Amino acid sequence: QVQLVESGGGLVQPGGSLRLSCAASRSSFSFNIMGWFRQFPGKQRELVATMTSNGSTNLADSVKGRFTISKDNAKNTVYLQMNSLKPEDTAVYYCYARVSGAAVGYWGQGTQVTVSS
Repeated sequence: QVQLVESGGGLVQPGGSLRLSCAASRSSFSFNIMGWFRQFPGKQRELVATMTSNGSTNLADSVKGRFTISKDNAKNTVYLQMNSLKPEDTAVYYCYARVSGAAVGYWGQGTQVTVSS
């Protein structure tokens, strides 16, 4: 079983920045993909950013140029640096990780990000 513990959400003004962290309970080398999704009220969860084990990244068009995903394998942690935040970024953000060879992945508990003045 894998546990993913997120932190770093909160309330920020438009134009501000936040950094989300997701610490995994096992070595990040065991995952072939780690990343972040978000969910708006009444909507399906959507991809924000992912990173593969070889460092390839994929970002949603809506966050390109503003968000950056990174990983610290020594800490088994994946980060989402969010800059130039907009009110439409307000959502619950979920960490995701899939173990190499597994059909399904694991989810964190979610962290609320609210962008409002």
